[in-house]
This record gives sequence, structure tokens and C-alpha cells, in this order.
Amino acid sequence: MEITTLSVRRLNRALLERQLLARRHSISAEAAITHLVGMQAQAPHPPYVGLWTRLAEFGPADLADALTDRRVVRIGLMRGTVHLVTAADCLALRPVVQPIYDADLYRNSTHGLGESTVDVGKLVAAGRELLVERALTAKELGLALAERFPGENPGALAHALRGQAALVQVPPRALWGRSGQSACTTAEHWLGRPLGTDTAPDAMVLRYLAAFGPATVADVQAWSGLGRLREVVERLRPNLVVRRDEAGRELYDLPDAPLPAEDTPAPPRLLPEFDNVSLSHAERSRIIGESDRKRLFTVNGIVRATFLVDGFVAGMWRLTRGGKPVTAGSAAAGAASATPLVLELQPFRPIDAPSREALEAEAARLLAFVTPHPSEVRFG
Repeated sequence: MEITTLSVRRLNRALLERQLLARRHSISAEAAITHLVGMQAQAPHPPYVGLWTRLAEFGPADLADALTDRRVVRIGLMRGTVHLVTAADCLALRPVVQPIYDADLYRNSTHGLGESTVDVGKLVAAGRELLVERALTAKELGLALAERFPGENPGALAHALRGQAALVQVPPRALWGRSGQSACTTAEHWLGRPLGTDTAPDAMVLRYLAAFGPATVADVQAWSGLGRLREVVERLRPNLVVRRDEAGRELYDLPDAPLPAEDTPAPPRLLPEFDNVSLSHAERSRIIGESDRKRLFTVNGIVRATFLVDGFVAGMWRLTRGGKPVTAGSAAAGAASATPLVLELQPFRPIDAPSREALEAEAARLLAFVTPHPSEVRFG
């Protein structure tokens, strides 16, 4: 019998399955990144943890090598935020989300051009010329552009170029266990290929449904940052399945997409900061309750690392040494220390004994991934 209404738990199990969180998968890092339509990556190392929690045989070098070999890149895409994507998706998706950057060009209250009358075409041409010589940090780029456009704000010039010229961040930034400034060049120069010419979002919407569906139009817009997608979904509607959630909202989906039963077991999972599983729907009850969601977002825009119990966000975690927070990448680079690395689990509410034991074992596995040195799991 055709399903017409999907419960929150059914949507949860569908999301876990499509996000590669129901079980670890024996696929490559590039295949996972492709399926997920990229991974949010404004912080350099969370994608390593995001891939570890999804893949059966993932090591840091799998992603680090893909970055240095230019098979994957970090570039501003959906929602105007930096994402880790394959080279092919960088070239294909960047033109589709260009409206986000066009809208931001003058309206951005902090970095926009505002009342500037600078010729954007000439700005982009000058920026491309500079970045062919070498990758530049935002500060270096702004100062170099300001020499060519006297009287203009260097930060605004660099920000405008980032949005109009598709800039990628280059290694050693985001290499595991290493640090590096955020230097950039153009995607075309870095990859040796031009951007795509198709700006229609249809294919991107279908890929979103495969990785995050079933979903409403508002969900697709929240994930992508694009508006006016109702007409796109309506255009695709003849080839989609339409169901409803418990509130009566229409949910669109691919006919052959997995839809596990709501009683399907869900193992504990540790998700990194900024993981898209918690950010990619307008209505997020399928993964996190509203009161819990408010705990995850800091005033300076950080989205904290979380853990799942029975498929839903049940708390936060962090790495510390001597009581001070450390990142996974810096912990991996650190030498042996008399002070152990600690993974602190901070549940939002009591967890039953079997779930607690399984969660602790999963946290211990993450510590083994991060460091070979002494470490321990603690519950806050």
C-alpha cells in the first residue's frame, strides 16, 4: 500500500540511511562526498571526522591526498558557506548557486561593496590576473586589488572577488595534522578546467533529495540558499513521489530512494562541527528537537559537534587536553603528552545503560582515529 504520511521516526531513518549514518560504507571518500553533495567545511578538519563516522575504512590520508591531488576542493557553495566537494561538483555546482553571491555583492552589511561604483568586471579581471601568479590570502588579495582600485575598501574588494570569481582554498589549508593560512585561487586555474555553463538547479535538487529527502520545498531552499525553487520542484514533480509529514506538509522524493522502517536500529554516531545532517532542512525535527537545536549554535556562528542516540541528536562532544578545547586536526599533530586527550560527551538528558555503553565505545574508536597517544572518554 502506498505510504501517504511519514512519521518523524520514518523520516529520521530515511535521513540516516541516505546520509550514510545507518551503517559504515565501504566506498571511497570521493564517492561519499559526491553522494552527500559536498560537506560543509568552513572549519578545516570537521570533514575528516564526518567521513570517519560514515565510512568503513577511512584514514586521514584518503582526504588529504585528494586535496593535494586536486580531486576535491574547498569552495563557497550552498548557503554561501565553504563546502568540501569533488572537482567535478565544484565546476558543476558553482554556477548554479551564483545567485547567492550576486545578491550578497552589495547587500552584505559587513563585506559588501555597498555604495561603491567600482567596475565589477574590471575587478574580476584584475583578481584573476593576480591569482594566476600565486594563491593569496584574503588580506593579501584585498591589498593587491586596492592598489589597482584606489580609494576602495580592500576587504570589500576581496569579498567581491570571492563571490564573482569562484575562489577555492588551497592546501596546506585543511590538511590533517597541519596548519595553513586560508589562501585562494580561482577554481579554473586550480583545476585546469572551466566552470560549467548549466545554471539550472534541477539536477542539484534531485541530488539533494537522494541525500536528504524526503523533503519540502522549504527544506531544499534552506539547504541550498536559493529561493524560488517551488517552480523547479513543480517542473520535476511528474518524476517524483509526493507524500506528507505528520503536520500535513508535502514531501517530495525520488521513487526509488530508500525509506527504512521506523523501527530500524540506529547505531550511535559522533558528528563533527557543522555537519550538514543538522543544517539542511527548514524543519529539523527528523534529527533534532527545537530546544536541543538552540544549544548547538554559538553567538559567533559555530555549530557544535553532536552525537546521535537512536538516530537523534542527544548531546554534544568536544576534545580537550588539560581542560582546554583542541581540534581533531591539532590533536592528531600533537606529540605524546603526559596530559591525555579527552573526548567529553555532554548528554542533553539521561541515556540508558546499553546506549551509553555503545556511545562510549564509539567515542573510544574516534579517539583511536584522532591520536595514537593516551586518551580517554568522559561523560559530562
